[in-house]
Amino acid sequence: MRLGLNVGYWGLHGSSGDDLALVQEAERLGFAAVWVAEAYGSDAVSVLSWIAAQTSSIDIGSAIFQIPARTPAMTAMTAATLDTLSQGRFRLGLGVSGPQVSEGWHGVRFAKPLARTREYVDIVNLALARQKVEYHGSTYELPLPDGPGKALHLMLHPVREHIPLYLAAIGPKNLELCGEIADGWLPVFFATGHVSEPLERIAAGRAKVGKDLTGFDIAPTVPLVVGPDVTACADPVRPYAALYIGGMGSREQNFYNALATRMGFGDAAAEVQNRYLAKDYAGAAAAVPHEFIDATSLLGPVGRIAERMAEFAAAGVGTLSVSPYGDTAEERINGLRVAAEALQKSGVGT
Repeated sequence: MRLGLNVGYWGLHGSSGDDLALVQEAERLGFAAVWVAEAYGSDAVSVLSWIAAQTSSIDIGSAIFQIPARTPAMTAMTAATLDTLSQGRFRLGLGVSGPQVSEGWHGVRFAKPLARTREYVDIVNLALARQKVEYHGSTYELPLPDGPGKALHLMLHPVREHIPLYLAAIGPKNLELCGEIADGWLPVFFATGHVSEPLERIAAGRAKVGKDLTGFDIAPTVPLVVGPDVTACADPVRPYAALYIGGMGSREQNFYNALATRMGFGDAAAEVQNRYLAKDYAGAAAAVPHEFIDATSLLGPVGRIAERMAEFAAAGVGTLSVSPYGDTAEERINGLRVAAEALQKSGVGT
């Protein structure tokens, strides 16, 4: 297992200089990859370009590019360009986002997410293979019929024949699709005690195309809080967990709430959502069970974090991406150093 860094939304937890210092320390420590997120603030492409120009060995990854934000052809162009500029260090992470962002921010109907994802990846792969992009699907039609458009191929020659592609998947059907069409999985709220069902789904998808889990990269992002008191370490993570379980989506459609319910936290997930939607954000954070946060995070002193890392490796994780918490840039950088020390102590690093 190797370590990654997820900086999330750029500049949200400090200045751009602070975030860059974090990335460069991760590279110095031998981390495998740095991931950048986007929602409706900073975009991941600009940030990844900036990081690529100021690093030399660490992989750069999108976690995620939002599918409704770009045409598949634009994503292929971007992936090829980033891979070229970084000299073969780009990992392409994709996800459908959610109904509120897709329809409210991008103006794209959140319809047929599975079909849209499959067809989107098909077109990205066609373009990156430098084949003429002609596609006739239920959500994408290229070229458009009865018009002047014609099938084109990518002008740029990518550095690599294949750019690793990851999907952010939560639901059972999306997990199976991930196994079928992707090289890796970007899970959220990954708990080692609740991996059998999602891995079975991914394995079923792999089996459809004659593959097993060999070489498939499970790459969760986990909050990292270092300190002597595990209970106190969980507190900074509470607002993040409450936001996703309670506020990322509507009462009728919240993928993260449904995930927490499948993990056995249904009553608590309902309470978190009720409080969050009533704008009782502090109450929602307080309602997140400690057990849920502990299961999906790295909390405590270095020895305990090392033990948890061994559990993640045993659960099949290939790239364990940490999101270090701290009030200052120095505390977040120290978190990376503790993570590197913990991995060494765990004996599961590669």
